Amino acid sequence: MDEKLINMAISAKSNAYAPYSNFKVGAALLTKSGKIYTGSNVENASYGLTCCAERVAVFKAVSEGEKEFDTLVVVGDTEEPISPCGACRQVMAEFGNFNVILVGKDGKIKKTSVEELLPYHFKKEHLDR
Repeated sequence: MDEKLINMAISAKSNAYAPYSNFKVGAALLTKSGKIYTGSNVENASYGLTCCAERVAVFKAVSEGEKEFDTLVVVGDTEEPISPCGACRQVMAEFGNFNVILVGKDGKIKKTSVEELLPYHFKKEHLDR
């Protein structure tokens, strides 16, 4: 399954809209129900409105009713595997601890988890008073 997810993330990367950074990223998210959602980064001239591939994949899944995830693959244009940004990590953590596979341009793989990427994330329990 990892190979399928990696290939889907690589394919999603080709759809990235990155005219400003020229840094394309693709993601593939496997849900616990077995569905796969892909995402690519979408940049904007107003940089704050840019959305990363990871969040695109998560938002697509959630918008289709999926909220339990198994594995997220992230593929970038760098030799070394890239890691999700802080905003993506917090969005991922909202949906629990799941597997994360980071893939570099030449196929180098780093396996981790949401918990390892963001061990002290902000939780809904912090909002309880």
